[in-house]
Amino acid sequence: MSTIRLLVLGAVRQHGRAHGYQVRNDLEYWGAHEWSNAKPGSIYHALKQLAKQGLLHAHETAPSTAGGPPRTEYEITDRGGEEFFRLLREALVAYDQKTDIQSAAVGFLVELERAEALELLRERIRRIGAWRAAVTEHYVPEDGPGRLGHIGEIMNLWVHTADSDAAWTQGLIDRLEAGAYTFAGEGETFVGVLAEGQENPYATGERHPGDDR
Repeated sequence: MSTIRLLVLGAVRQHGRAHGYQVRNDLEYWGAHEWSNAKPGSIYHALKQLAKQGLLHAHETAPSTAGGPPRTEYEITDRGGEEFFRLLREALVAYDQKTDIQSAAVGFLVELERAEALELLRERIRRIGAWRAAVTEHYVPEDGPGRLGHIGEIMNLWVHTADSDAAWTQGLIDRLEAGAYTFAGEGETFVGVLAEGQENPYATGERHPGDDR
């Protein structure tokens, strides 16, 4: 699964219509450049590829409000919306030891209805349990990692990570069941995007050729 696809589709969807630099700025605002492959080149490449695939619509260039060169603005299509939700749902239940796709999914969690989000998170716990059971067929945590030499530490890490993820997920479920956050259909959800011209305190400040397109 591509984390950058989910992030870019989600960022454009939240804006309604956005040019590439806005998408980059939002992803840096979320810190995605630190915990995923959302670097400037990847973001601009993804925007072009998603437009070619019909998941984004690239509008005719519009003048920049900052007085710079015109920029192409992107808008998510119906197919793009379907792909966004497919990726989001898959990311919430998948367990593959990677935190970037999970982090991206949690960032868009409230785009779903609460009942569905809870159902997906419960499925995530079930899958973590199944994965853990498969690992412990060969490694028994109670025996400690030493029985398998230092290689046992790898499996020990896997099990501890799985247990931690399951505990965190259950905590999130408990908070959502108690009414935390505003989900789709419940009112205006929180949208962490920057307004045009709003300063980003977390921006890297690194220039990229795609910033002005």
